[in-house]
Amino acid sequence: MNILDKIIEHKRKEVAERKAQTPVQELEKQEGFKRSVLSLGRFLLDGSRTGIIAEFKRKSPSKGIINGAADVVEVTSAYARFGASGLSVLTDEQFFGGSTSDLIKARVNQVPILRKDFMIDEYQIVEARAMGADVILLIAACLTPADVKRLASFAASLQLEVLLELHAEKELDHICDETKLVGINNRNLKTFEVDIDRSLRMAERIPSDKIKIAESGISSVANINLFKQHNFRGFLIGENFMKEAQPGEAFHKFIAQLESK
Repeated sequence: MNILDKIIEHKRKEVAERKAQTPVQELEKQEGFKRSVLSLGRFLLDGSRTGIIAEFKRKSPSKGIINGAADVVEVTSAYARFGASGLSVLTDEQFFGGSTSDLIKARVNQVPILRKDFMIDEYQIVEARAMGADVILLIAACLTPADVKRLASFAASLQLEVLLELHAEKELDHICDETKLVGINNRNLKTFEVDIDRSLRMAERIPSDKIKIAESGISSVANINLFKQHNFRGFLIGENFMKEAQPGEAFHKFIAQLESK
């Protein structure tokens, strides 16, 4: 069983427990459920912004603890202040050290927030809306094309955008009308190896009306410029900043380099 299979197996049990603990009716009463959402698509297409979706992540299955001491409000506020087009907040606790409360705390920022988790059930989408997310992640590697269409349609009914994450060319058939944001994860979720060149080749097959986002393994301004040359509009970066003692300052320096090129 690979890492992704283990995560999904645990996620099914977790979702069942959360459903029993907090009914949908209670989630719909929460403040986050009532707020007006922000469009990540619009923020990424805004040429005055950086295009970077800056991620708050404490650990990962491949690297272990990345930054166990960082404060989510301090870091995400710095990301927003220094020009992030969006925020990505891990809410998976078992494998990534995240939590629902992390995203709720990050909501003080007025930029779109992606709930970064392994979404397999409509209940998680209601949760995302209740905690204040603007976007959800759907990972093709753990969903069928029919699953993606069903979950993306449900997300749209709650005014949430969807970022569809692909890694292999065989997953291109997961793209549908409801998935306007299409990300290519440069890191294989089954082996955690990074291959940017393969991602660039695959990107050529994504329909031109989709907003392309590069995910993972981005560590330099040169990486950003390379992806821009292949018509990517978004760049999800987390570990490159989170591995530093002061992630917000690391992001600030990165943006300064990006703007000087």
